[in-house]
Amino acid sequence: MNRRRPNVVVLLADDLGFSDLGCYGSEIRTPHLDGLAAAGVRLRDFRNTPRCSPSRASLLTGLHPHQAGIGVLCNDTSEWGGYPGNLSDRALTLAEILSAAGYETAARGKWHLSSDATNPNGAWPTERGFDSFYGTLEGCASYFAPTTLTRGTENVEAETEDPDYFYTDAIAEEAVSFLRDRDSDRPFFLYVPFTAPHWPLHARPETIERYRDTYRRGWDALREERFARQQQLGVIAPDTELSPRDPSVMSWEDEPEKEWQVNRMSVYAAMVEEMDAAIGRILAEIDRQAERENTIVIFLSDNGASADPVPLIELEHFRQRTKILRQQTRDGRPVRIGNDPLVEPGGEDSYGSYGKAWANLSNTPFRRYKIWTHEGGVSTPFILSWPDGGLPVGEVVEGAFQLTDVVPTIVDAVEVPVPTERAGLPAHQPEGMSMLDALRGGTKTDHPLWWEHVGNAAYVSGRWKLVREHGFDWELYDIETDRAELRDLAEERPEVAERLVAEWETTADAVGVIPFTQILDIYRKQGKGWTYAIG
Repeated sequence: MNRRRPNVVVLLADDLGFSDLGCYGSEIRTPHLDGLAAAGVRLRDFRNTPRCSPSRASLLTGLHPHQAGIGVLCNDTSEWGGYPGNLSDRALTLAEILSAAGYETAARGKWHLSSDATNPNGAWPTERGFDSFYGTLEGCASYFAPTTLTRGTENVEAETEDPDYFYTDAIAEEAVSFLRDRDSDRPFFLYVPFTAPHWPLHARPETIERYRDTYRRGWDALREERFARQQQLGVIAPDTELSPRDPSVMSWEDEPEKEWQVNRMSVYAAMVEEMDAAIGRILAEIDRQAERENTIVIFLSDNGASADPVPLIELEHFRQRTKILRQQTRDGRPVRIGNDPLVEPGGEDSYGSYGKAWANLSNTPFRRYKIWTHEGGVSTPFILSWPDGGLPVGEVVEGAFQLTDVVPTIVDAVEVPVPTERAGLPAHQPEGMSMLDALRGGTKTDHPLWWEHVGNAAYVSGRWKLVREHGFDWELYDIETDRAELRDLAEERPEVAERLVAEWETTADAVGVIPFTQILDIYRKQGKGWTYAIG
């Protein structure tokens, strides 16, 4: 057995909120991830980015998304002065770095890093350092019959004709198959990006049923309960306050469609539980091979919980998005699109999301959601387990980190060099810093954190966070005492705000941010509004 370098497993959830795991305060059953946390460390102050493709680009390259070529999503608008929506030729992936050091590499799950999900190209997984791939190339689809399902470079959507097919389970099965079939003399890197719990709301009926009584208590009571557990667990700072219910959300007492709302959240919870069970199968195989001690396992989410309505754009145009949507179930029934109380969520014939009120619960104690750079959009659970790595067991670690720090941490832990070239071009070097010393209980050296997405932007320096929503003024928060962003200090401390704005702009220029007004103009010239411009 090769003990010279540790194996690496990266598990990624899609649209999971900060508080959606038991070990971060949730009532959802996540025993396998809770066990992973008990055997490893959790980070209190880790941030992702506000959106799926940018997060994946940053996670796999250690770059800010704009440097990696994906500033919004995977739409190619480069012809008109926008982003290519494709991984840059100069962006090394973690798979390429580890492959060069002798690792066997595999990806199982959602890719969403190529502007062309139909024709094999240089941004597909097997062209970016992965020896094998099974999963979807687009961002979301039915869990019963996902579109763009691919093995290697071959479309295998026909495999979903099996009536028992379910995508979350299939990802686990394919990951376990890789582990069983791999070269046991080489270390391995396994990247497992789930689509759960991203909409559409699809789950097994028996899992859904377990949650119906739980969610009849409503979002107000459950936010309070989650917040109390977070305080007990220490996954939020002692001074953190629970943000008020989103002002655009009515109280649970006044909600007229309680049973439908219960059903929506019950499906979402079931999706999280089913992802946890799938992760349990992968971890069990690593245990069976006696590789757990020598394996770095990381779990996180790609962005905060999603308040997305479905459909995102006009229904007529949404129906045309055949790469994420099927018009019929496998047995010929029409798929009912949209968040409608008359449509029961969960089955293959439904296609909806769980809505802002439940997303507000998922992001407890923070406000805002996916797409925004406020804490609800960029805060994620982060678990790292590595029994041989000298980590404290079961502890919550402080220190402000973000996605750009994951590649430097892994490279540091496995002690491999980062190549200086890729395909004959100078390779971008990772922007972040290793977290390893902090994770081991050493010096917690904070460094600036930076974001931009569809004009939403933020910058963290020490105790200060500068943040804005596109089209609005910059806000300033002391996140040491106010991580829920409840007291804007921009007018009280203008000198701090001005300094951070200048630093934010310096980074924006360095990484190639295209002003969102320019992106909006590209779509306006095509007769399309802002909902198309954001992806």
